[in-house]
Parts: sequence; C-alpha cells; structure tokens
Amino acid sequence: EVQLVESGGGLVQAGRSLRLTCAGSGFRLDDYAIGWFRQAPGKEREGVACITSIDGTTYYADSVKGRFTISSDKVRNTVYLEISSLKPEDTAVYYCAAAYGNSITTMRYRLPFDYFGQGTQVTVSS
Repeated sequence: EVQLVESGGGLVQAGRSLRLTCAGSGFRLDDYAIGWFRQAPGKEREGVACITSIDGTTYYADSVKGRFTISSDKVRNTVYLEISSLKPEDTAVYYCAAAYGNSITTMRYRLPFDYFGQGTQVTVSS
C-alpha cells in the first residue's frame, strides 16, 4: 500500500526558511514522480514542485521558482521541500503526492496524481 506522510509544517515568521518532509512507503521512489502541492483557504490546489528521483529532474511552478527547492533521498524513500524567504502568501496546507511513471510532465501538464498524503499546515506570520 502506497503511503505518503508529510511533516515539518508549523507557524513561522516571514523571511525565515522551512523544510517539509514527505516520507513514502509501499513503493520505490524511482518508479514515481513526487510532487508538492499547496492549497490556501478559498483557493484551488496548486502544484508547486515535482521531482523524478531516478534522474533528479525537477519542475517548479513559476510562482515559486527561486525560493522553493525539491530534493529526494532514495535511501530514506523521502522527498523534501525547502522553502526560503517565506511570505504570508505561502500560508497553505502542503501536500505531497505520487504519480506512477516518473515524469515531471504529470505536474507540468496538470495530469492526475495517484496518491496524496494528508497534508501539513504552513502558516507564515508577517
């Protein structure tokens, strides 16, 4: 059974950095693209970053380029999202998701992901 568990969220001040963790189980990281999404209150869910661990290819939404960094640790079957220079508008629930087929085009072209975690809340205070 594929499971994704996010952690690392919390209340942080604007300008600080935060690292979110997505721990995966029940699958091989090399077989999937892992994406990070966020959903702010009253807004649609937005795909912000994606990685294919088999070759390290990454994708970022234009809205987060330069501040978000996605990385993976195949030994730990874990994907990270580093967010720097946090802004109040980064406040959202952050989800990680897995798409079989190890291609970042899943997020680039807004195709469906197969599995989602339960999410972790990030709140940025000004």
